[in-house]
Amino acid sequence: MNVTLLVLKALVENMSDYKRDKGCALMVSFGMFGFKALWSPYLFVFLVLVNLFYFYVINKFKSNQNVTVTKQKVYFILGIAIIYIAQGSPIDLIGHIIFSAHMTEMALLYLVAPIFIINGIPNWLWRSILKPKFINLFFTFFTKPLIALIIFNGVFSIYHYPLVFDTVKTNGTYHFLFTNVLFIMAIFMWFPVINHLSERQTLSDIQKIGYMFGNGILLTPACALIIFAGHSFYATYTDPVLWGKAMELCVSPDLLKSLNISGPEVLNIMTAREDQQVGGVIMKIVQEIVYGWVIGYNFFKWAKREQNGNKIDPISNNPLLLKKS
Repeated sequence: MNVTLLVLKALVENMSDYKRDKGCALMVSFGMFGFKALWSPYLFVFLVLVNLFYFYVINKFKSNQNVTVTKQKVYFILGIAIIYIAQGSPIDLIGHIIFSAHMTEMALLYLVAPIFIINGIPNWLWRSILKPKFINLFFTFFTKPLIALIIFNGVFSIYHYPLVFDTVKTNGTYHFLFTNVLFIMAIFMWFPVINHLSERQTLSDIQKIGYMFGNGILLTPACALIIFAGHSFYATYTDPVLWGKAMELCVSPDLLKSLNISGPEVLNIMTAREDQQVGGVIMKIVQEIVYGWVIGYNFFKWAKREQNGNKIDPISNNPLLLKKS
């Protein structure tokens, strides 16, 4: 945490007066890109429908056994809202111009939103979702702690490899697939730690702490490479042609051409390298805050259990594990 804060401080202190003046002069209204590009109305409608479907299901199947408390409803709404903020608000558009905005989007979408979505779905609904044999087998395999940990961090690191990143950012189909697959992987990664299903408690509180430390360690190399690189990695933030192709994923080509913008540097007060470093710092700080909160929560839960003299490991009654013994 101290290293990332020091890097961020150095970047701010080293920003020249010229760049500050440039930033003031180039506060171009992002409104020129249009309402559709800024606020993604189609995604908004889709997420509203997801919310409506959620409330339809929990009300239709409501019973003494199938209870959904207010807190769970609030969590689900917040999760959907965070997804929209990351993918539907101006952050998404700005993320095609400024790398640090892209990393903010990644942090919200993969490190924050899944926690609320998982907690927002009541246990009885999770059991219904996972009841079909194929879904159960698929979900059980990919939420095994070691597999979930390696796959999420592996896919995240591969996504930010320059060649892959530039290819994905300039291809609508690849971008859609990578974004959604990575979100599903994030659900799998968080599930062993966050879920409240008694039969799926595959980790004790102490193991959850170790699991989150492992996540932090695996995510660090990608962030460190981005932060301490001597040059900008991503052509979609430096090459006007590739940047234009990336922007076409959210702005119509005709509108983009009429604006006559030479490249992303016109709308960024930082150099591409500084922007990249700030993006890495943002991702690392959000990761440490979120992971730190989860680690702290599980530590105090374990400490409270120890203090109360309850030595029973919460995974000891897991039927999935008992079958193996």
